[in-house]
Amino acid sequence: MTELKNILYKVAINAVVGNTITNVNKIEFDSRKVGQEDVFVAIRGSVSDGHDFIEKAINQGALAVICEKTPDVIVNGVTYVEVQDTQSALAIMASNYYGSPSENLKLIGVTGTNGKTTIASLLYMLFKKAGFKVGLLSTVKIMVDIEEYKATHTTPDSLMINHYLKEMNKAGVEFCFMEVSSHGIHQKRTEGLAFAGGIFTNLSHDHLDYHNTFKEYRDVKKIFFDNLPEKAFALVNKDDKNGVFMLQNTKAKQYTYGLKSYADYRGQILENSLGGLLLKLNDHEVWVKLIGTFNAYNLLAIFGTAELLGLETIETLQLLSDLHSVSGRFEYMISENKITAIVDYAHTPDALKNVLETINDIRTNNETLITIVGCGGDRDKTKRPVMGNIAAKLSNKTIFTSDNPRTENPDKIIEDIEKGVEPQHYKKTLSITDRRQAIKTACQLANKNDIILIAGKGHETYQEINGERMDFNDFEIIKKELKKLNK
Repeated sequence: MTELKNILYKVAINAVVGNTITNVNKIEFDSRKVGQEDVFVAIRGSVSDGHDFIEKAINQGALAVICEKTPDVIVNGVTYVEVQDTQSALAIMASNYYGSPSENLKLIGVTGTNGKTTIASLLYMLFKKAGFKVGLLSTVKIMVDIEEYKATHTTPDSLMINHYLKEMNKAGVEFCFMEVSSHGIHQKRTEGLAFAGGIFTNLSHDHLDYHNTFKEYRDVKKIFFDNLPEKAFALVNKDDKNGVFMLQNTKAKQYTYGLKSYADYRGQILENSLGGLLLKLNDHEVWVKLIGTFNAYNLLAIFGTAELLGLETIETLQLLSDLHSVSGRFEYMISENKITAIVDYAHTPDALKNVLETINDIRTNNETLITIVGCGGDRDKTKRPVMGNIAAKLSNKTIFTSDNPRTENPDKIIEDIEKGVEPQHYKKTLSITDRRQAIKTACQLANKNDIILIAGKGHETYQEINGERMDFNDFEIIKKELKKLNK
């Protein structure tokens, strides 16, 4: 039990009805989970308004209600705390409830359109190899040192974030690397956290179903850097035109990285092949197992972060050379009959372009590049024709297929993608709604030394159709299909 007054510390309060000097059990923002002597926080969401469930929460035993508008009917014995913003209040309360766990480790946030998962995950691997106890909050998984937990969102809700940070405190974790999404920033899930550093990767077309304009999307990302404290560092990609913008108004110490610009952490690609990259990082050469220009940027960010967190340069370079790709991020295999299959999470125009350009840079052009790509349903529709155009233009053959259609008609999604294909590329494209059949067809079309890229789902091991998630693993399916061809 915790005193309500203590978990309200630093929350902007407008009015109180009742007594805050009372012990409460736990905090909940989902009325279905409220139990005896809990605090219910009424959040205004895009689908429902928690204020409509205050009565239900009280009937289930809520002892206190945090809201933006005090109800007209007051229940005797219940404390009502009216605040300016319940999302902000929830984040601050969660941190207070769990004893401000972010202050007991070095928490590094990674934000941007592409590269968040790779950078956060590889930093976790690197610091583990360096002998530290490390935490990870990512799209793919949550790690409390060596204990793994399933991830449900890129940035979890503030209660979950602080719960896992508290578990990290118990496990003696020294560093935690966390993906910070625009949704997470906008919904204030990261408020109340003490970040020791922030990394900006890049910004391109994404989430315009949620953010009305690109400017709004960019400005939300900037809030994260505006809120970094003086003791923290802000490390940004100087080659991205939004990188320097992120640094405006930040109180944190400012650092940059880049391949094209003069930056604090400079990189140069000396060699790029399917075997890996030979890089020059601040005048030091290093061979790494990762592939492509986009990974050169990721590795530069990792190199800079490691140095800013106190690792020696030589040790960092040695550790970088031992890193391997993250699940579903340019994950590849070569079959017995020499067909290369690549699975990548590229689900934005910029990410798809980067992956295809990387493949085209390292191949000899004697091979056929077959790309399988779709777009998610109930998400930003404006990027669909753009991705169709990129896939058709940069591939020898393209198969448009279903991704996670969710509640949308998958054929309609494919029609939207097809609209972006230029006339000269029509004959290079096929549309096969069934994703499994699309993968099978690509394997049948491929000959020795050809390359198949399956883009969009990456690490995901499911396909979501009409609200139902069914097992579906791109990498496992293409492995099986290629194995059949070997027989």
